[in-house]
Amino acid sequence: MDKLLVRGGKTLQGEVLISGAKNAALPELCATLLTADAVTLHNVPQLQDVSTMLKLIRNMGVTAEPQIDGSVIINAGGLSSPEAPYELVKTMRASVLALGPLLARFGEATVSLPGGCAIGSRPVDQHIKGLQAMGADIVVEHGYMIAKLPKGQTRLKGAHITTDMVTVTGTENFLMAATLADGETVLENAAQEPEIPDLAEMLIKMGARIEGHGTSKIRIQGVDRLHGCTHAVVADRIECGTFLCAVAATGGDVVLRHGRIDHLDAVIDKLREAGATVQAVEGGIRVTSRGRLKAQSFRTTEYPGFPTDMQAQFMALNVVSEGAAKVTETIFENRFMHVPEMQRMGAHIQTDGKVAVIEGVASLSGASVMATDLRASASLVIAGLVASGETLIDRIYHLDRGYDRMEAKLRGIGADIERVK
Repeated sequence: MDKLLVRGGKTLQGEVLISGAKNAALPELCATLLTADAVTLHNVPQLQDVSTMLKLIRNMGVTAEPQIDGSVIINAGGLSSPEAPYELVKTMRASVLALGPLLARFGEATVSLPGGCAIGSRPVDQHIKGLQAMGADIVVEHGYMIAKLPKGQTRLKGAHITTDMVTVTGTENFLMAATLADGETVLENAAQEPEIPDLAEMLIKMGARIEGHGTSKIRIQGVDRLHGCTHAVVADRIECGTFLCAVAATGGDVVLRHGRIDHLDAVIDKLREAGATVQAVEGGIRVTSRGRLKAQSFRTTEYPGFPTDMQAQFMALNVVSEGAAKVTETIFENRFMHVPEMQRMGAHIQTDGKVAVIEGVASLSGASVMATDLRASASLVIAGLVASGETLIDRIYHLDRGYDRMEAKLRGIGADIERVK
């Protein structure tokens, strides 16, 4: 099992190219199941979750051909098995995104209950309720969601869907399913993350009729069929935010190509309050940091608030900043698992339920630590970059699920980091 060895204390300088977003690429790969025509996706990140999704759709009979430029050409014209088996999706909760497209196009789908990071409860009941409102019969048996249209019904029906909570994957599933439904579907309390309008824009290129994407109310008029298209996956705002925190913590001057300030308002506001300089430049974002920053309190919430996927990385910045800060996690109930590992490195953090209180320290010391989930692993990399001595990070398969060659990108801007077997 691979590990990362980080030798801290280096200042970061130069440029980093931000890859396509995992959380956009996965639903967009599933969206290709809605048509029998070829779809070309550009800017597809090289990630374990993407590889798993490609295996999943190939297992259904779909052809997916990676190109030398990082794009993938997908053709679901020969799809023969509308099923997502447990063996292929046990490590990836995004498998649930196959449910809506398969049901919309074929009238049936069998999808394993998803896996993924152990950061808390992420129930699929909202997906099931929404698709049932569109006329599907769904049962959960032996760890699978088995969905079918009632006898005599050939298409899903438009519906008014209001979820009990804001759900990103739920919004994406309903959005995709509704494109081929009879009549109008209205999604209330829809997620507004940038990956949602990016998916909607791809679907519109395929012939879908969608309005209001990027707001809490989306309207979809169903069409008879969708066709192929060419689409570029939006840049990964969480990868961008992770590098912003790394540069802010270690000091230096780095340009993040393809980064978008308008996708990271809440994080950038906190970085500026901490004392970092963050500004838009042509084709990206420039971040500059000099000296010790000031610790910042924040509360995670749905977009456009502070993202839960940036909580651990910003905490790594806080632990070496001046002063005290309070971090409140409102999205997932088990997302402080990085705290004991940071404490091993000398961080002063106390947790009480959903709240962590951080007292900044002047320095951390390298240690052997263990990644517990995707974003926790990124936070430990940042902690290792600012620590004195060597930090050895175990279980980095979590990191590989969501970051495209992170250690190579960090080496490119001056970090002393290597992957060891």
